[in-house]
Amino acid sequence: MGEFELLARVRERLPPPGGRIWVGAGDDAAVTVPGGATATSVDALVEGVHFNRDDAGLRQVGAKALATALSDLAAMGAEPGEAYVVLTVPPGLDEEACLEAVDGMLALAAATDTTLVGGDVTRGPVLAFAVTVVGHASSPARFVRRDGARPGDALVLTGELGAAAASLLLGDRDVPGLSRSAAAELHRRQLEPLPRLDAGIALAAAGATAMIDVSDGLGADAGHLAAASRVGLRIEAEALPLAAGVAELAAAAGRDPLQLAVSGGEDYELLAAIPPQGLDLARLSEAGSAGMTRIGEVVAGEGVEIRRPGGQMLEPAGFDQLG
Repeated sequence: MGEFELLARVRERLPPPGGRIWVGAGDDAAVTVPGGATATSVDALVEGVHFNRDDAGLRQVGAKALATALSDLAAMGAEPGEAYVVLTVPPGLDEEACLEAVDGMLALAAATDTTLVGGDVTRGPVLAFAVTVVGHASSPARFVRRDGARPGDALVLTGELGAAAASLLLGDRDVPGLSRSAAAELHRRQLEPLPRLDAGIALAAAGATAMIDVSDGLGADAGHLAAASRVGLRIEAEALPLAAGVAELAAAAGRDPLQLAVSGGEDYELLAAIPPQGLDLARLSEAGSAGMTRIGEVVAGEGVEIRRPGGQMLEPAGFDQLG
């Protein structure tokens, strides 16, 4: 397999220039004509750190590499635009395997109205993806940052928590009380996350004052939002929506299901602060194509409190990439 042959086969799969794309893959650089404002984010997925090829298919890995990057655009309330990918190819991975990963990425790109414009290929010790994504809005003010939450705002969470952490804890074993279909869904949530792009746009349109994607665990990411906004967050543990199967898996492993859901990463849900006046969760859920739950409020002060019924606290922990 040669670099230029692989790149040529990848380019055959990419859509032709159009819309915002003036020059696509095949030149020294892509040229876009975006208009308005753009948001740009970079993410990476590395074999042995974020995935193992024994547990995930190459199409799943490629799609997940794009999904994790797009989740950052969702947290800004951005409309998806373009993606650029650097693919690191390890020894023993042939051309067809590389194209399988690219096809997974292209399938998610088509499903999210993202244009895969180009990138690069290099050699390395393990399979890895570095993905740059660009999102758009009519003006900079339309993007939602982390630093605008105000005391009195409601805290809203999309979707459910804990599926990815439960999947990693489950592995390939059978757990009493956990059906095969529930186990399969836990694994799917961990291997095939979906970025909440529609939900991010809906929350931005509804006046969200701050937003973050929950990739490193609700406890950790809530802490990032609180620190950026210089406020405190008060979260009610009993309000947290847990994915089906999390409680059963946690019980079998001797773990606290709420602590697992709070500290486990890779949920890729959105946590948003939004003024409570006129907050319509049913309308937001429909517009954002995801269930939304009010889980607490923004308060004066600092830090994150996750309160159990009775007053005990949950540790607002999370995943540290370098920890």
